[in-house]
Amino acid sequence: MIKAVFFDLDDTLLWDQKSIKEAFVATCKLAEERYGVDSSHLEDAVREAARELYSSYETFSFTQMIGINPFEGLWGNFLDDHEEFQKLKNIAPVYRKDAWTNGLKKLGITDPEFGLELAEAFPQNRMKLPFLYEETFKVLDALKRDYRLLLLTNGSPDLQQTKLEITAELVPYFEQIVISGDYGRGKPDPGIFDHALSLMGLDKEEAIMVGDNLMTDILGANRVGMKSVWINRHQKERNEVMPTYEIKHLEELFPLLEKLK
Repeated sequence: MIKAVFFDLDDTLLWDQKSIKEAFVATCKLAEERYGVDSSHLEDAVREAARELYSSYETFSFTQMIGINPFEGLWGNFLDDHEEFQKLKNIAPVYRKDAWTNGLKKLGITDPEFGLELAEAFPQNRMKLPFLYEETFKVLDALKRDYRLLLLTNGSPDLQQTKLEITAELVPYFEQIVISGDYGRGKPDPGIFDHALSLMGLDKEEAIMVGDNLMTDILGANRVGMKSVWINRHQKERNEVMPTYEIKHLEELFPLLEKLK
């Protein structure tokens, strides 16, 4: 019998991709005003430059293991204790400036000072633009009456806590909040799922994992033998990782959990 629902955070409850997109739109607009560039072209160029730089740093394998993407690097401060996070903290300011400067260069503009200006504007824009899915609170309100709730998220503790601070009303729903950077490995590592289960005093049959990412949320749940629900809002193609259930909207959890009773 299912006693607890484990939720992923980014792009499951919190619409992180939209927040990042809107932060890019607001920041690139500054370049459109200054240089007349097409803001969507600049966004594409900066995203590409960010990915290139991000994968070139010695911290790349660590960020992959913990689950921190290049665009989180464009606004996170990484004020965490772990030695690798210290390296990230030192790299971050240079990375941001270079990502924006290189993005401008791809469009034929050489202006490192303006690159720095954009690099500093982006985190401010991201902080101002937290988005949650419209159904998030409705679903959590209904679930908390019958189920224990846990948040299981990949990322830097400092950055994930920042996301939760700017959407503070999310926090009280969860009995436990497990962040991969605190644990030392990210989803899909089975260890972090076992850790979450042990914090709740539950067996794997008593919890179900809900997340948007087949390669982290669903694969990890599969590895420990937990049931899983893939929230696939954007009709993504399924790969070889098989969720127990697939839904398009969080409210579809209710009939599904009812069946499992």
